[in-house]
Amino acid sequence: MPPTELIYLAGAFLLLISIFSSQLANKFGIPALLFFLLTGWLMGQVGGFHIDSPIIARLVGDFALSFILFTAGLDTQWKEIRPVLWNGLKLSTIGVFMTMLLLGIFAWLMLDSFSSFSIGVKGISFSEALLLAAIVSSTDAAAVFSVLRSSQIELKGNIKPLLELESSSNDPMAVLLTTTILNLLIGENVSVVRSIFFLILQLIVGIAVGFLAGKGSILLLNRLRLNALGLYAVASIALVLLTYSTSTFLKGNGFLAVYIAGIVLGNHRLKHQDYLYGFHDGFAWLMQIIMFLSLGMLAVPFQAQLSTLAGVAISIGLFMMFVARPLGVFISLLGTKMTFSEKLLIAWVGLRGSVPIVLATFPLSVGIEQAGEIFVVVSFIVVMSVFIQGLSLPVIARRLGLVVN
Repeated sequence: MPPTELIYLAGAFLLLISIFSSQLANKFGIPALLFFLLTGWLMGQVGGFHIDSPIIARLVGDFALSFILFTAGLDTQWKEIRPVLWNGLKLSTIGVFMTMLLLGIFAWLMLDSFSSFSIGVKGISFSEALLLAAIVSSTDAAAVFSVLRSSQIELKGNIKPLLELESSSNDPMAVLLTTTILNLLIGENVSVVRSIFFLILQLIVGIAVGFLAGKGSILLLNRLRLNALGLYAVASIALVLLTYSTSTFLKGNGFLAVYIAGIVLGNHRLKHQDYLYGFHDGFAWLMQIIMFLSLGMLAVPFQAQLSTLAGVAISIGLFMMFVARPLGVFISLLGTKMTFSEKLLIAWVGLRGSVPIVLATFPLSVGIEQAGEIFVVVSFIVVMSVFIQGLSLPVIARRLGLVVN
């Protein structure tokens, strides 16, 4: 183990690099999280700082994502979410399922074709292809929020709240699809009816716990008489962790719960409100940096497979961006009053980020045979998505006439 002072030095170095890279990203309109992810990968490659345990990476990802979503909720006004609630839920369920199904079929056929003429690329079963597709089926809240923030553009209508709502609420569906297919692969009996019931339970419990936790947090924070201002921030951290853990314990979705709690808090007057908002904004940035750095370091043990699987990953990623995601969006939004341009932009902002990489650790933790290959492909797709879709978002939005001048 390296000396303590070296660990501290490396941590400070990484944080400073991340801060400066975020400024560079804003200047050139590049998503900051891409810099964070690549910085982590470089530190693992050059500096030897890498994470060997997928379980640790998953714990870091869950912890960080909870505070990122909570802060997103604080910044969300209910009057903006209410008009898009139904469309957001359709995108979070129907859209995710359709994306998984289309992408799974394509990945199965693609890998079967590649394996016939490419040395080192193995074909996979249809169930394994669906598992890969389920892992990357949902948009990532941290990626969407980061890109919308760094792009420095204001979108017309209700597009922004719809994108934020979808990316914050579609994790239950992606997790359910991933775990259900994973259970099938390891031989556990899974009932379709039970899976649907579990999804509904996750949504209902997550919303209920988040709402109640938000109301309780308002009462507690407004009635506390603390001597030090910083203790209010500490109390808010404890409340976020309590909300996430309670929802998870009750079989609800913890991510959805903290997001709902953030919305409730963000739409009520709080004592020391400006201080709390500023604290959580900075804390969310710290969590985002730590999460993507750690996930970048986790990719190092599988880097030897990257050159072999790059062609497969590029093909699957392009199909996801240009076919599977758009079809999923247009099918989900059938019958709505949204214009073709608005639907097209929503389809393009289907960024993948930390959640797919965290979900990709699930097969690793249970020892699925193709888990390493799946992790590599997912990591490559995430980088592609953030780079291509995130970088082009301002241009696409302006070309579609959906930017407020």
